[in-house]
Amino acid sequence: MIQVFHVTKAFQRVVAVDDLSFELEQGGSLALWGSNGAGKTTMIRCLLGVFPFRGSVTVKGIDVKKHGKQARSFIGYVPQELAFHDDARLGASILFFARLRKVGREDAAVALDAVGLRGHERKRVRDLSGGMKQRLALAVALLADPPIIVLDEPTSNLDASGRGEVVESLARLRDAGKTLVFASHRPDEVVSLAERVIMMERGKLIRDTTPSKLWPAYAPVQTIRLYLSEGTDESAAAVLREAGHAVNLNGHGLCVSVSRNRKAEPVAVLAKASIIVRDFEVLEDIPADGNAGSEDLT
Repeated sequence: MIQVFHVTKAFQRVVAVDDLSFELEQGGSLALWGSNGAGKTTMIRCLLGVFPFRGSVTVKGIDVKKHGKQARSFIGYVPQELAFHDDARLGASILFFARLRKVGREDAAVALDAVGLRGHERKRVRDLSGGMKQRLALAVALLADPPIIVLDEPTSNLDASGRGEVVESLARLRDAGKTLVFASHRPDEVVSLAERVIMMERGKLIRDTTPSKLWPAYAPVQTIRLYLSEGTDESAAAVLREAGHAVNLNGHGLCVSVSRNRKAEPVAVLAKASIIVRDFEVLEDIPADGNAGSEDLT
């Protein structure tokens, strides 16, 4: 369904995606996981064919460089930043996009039903919750019934309730046979939706794995930010990854996502390697089923 081979994208001297390769079969679900600046959004835009890049990407056998418009016809895209007119009503908004996609009212109704928004057509966009706005964006992506859904941080700006609404809608679509590719830095989202995880850091593929290998199934996941002695972040990240931990380097300490009952383990691993942890803080406490247990502080 999707084949990505040796994709590299640079902006002047900054390499945003560095020789990345992966494949995804029809009906699969894949998370691009990493901190801000890892290259997730850039990789998505290469996949959509809106950025020039080195390497190759094919969607259902179609080269996105040569036939980008045709390849994108198989993809429903949900961006991180939404663009709806606040004064418009929900029903009018989706009909506007339906006309652009050259589909009818019936298709718009089906798309709204798929994300649980039927019956809310009279509401103005400004009165929608964050979760409802994100589900409206998902409905727009579904208008032409594409086999592939691509999302960039689908719950990043939502509260716990909104995140749950969106994850539930995406899980239904995945179970109905849609192929999902999404960028995320949230372990709960990855555990709930992905079969595979492409871990990225500074544009590079760090690990191609599964959520169950990173975090035990159904266990609550927490993100721990470790503050280390100066100049030891890179070596600490390598040590923790060797021990099987999910690590992000984001310039503000080293973040490790672990099961709640393993919070002390990263510190013990680093101590064994003679790497000093000066301080730490718990950023998240979110069950794998997507229902937040405490406020997200990231």
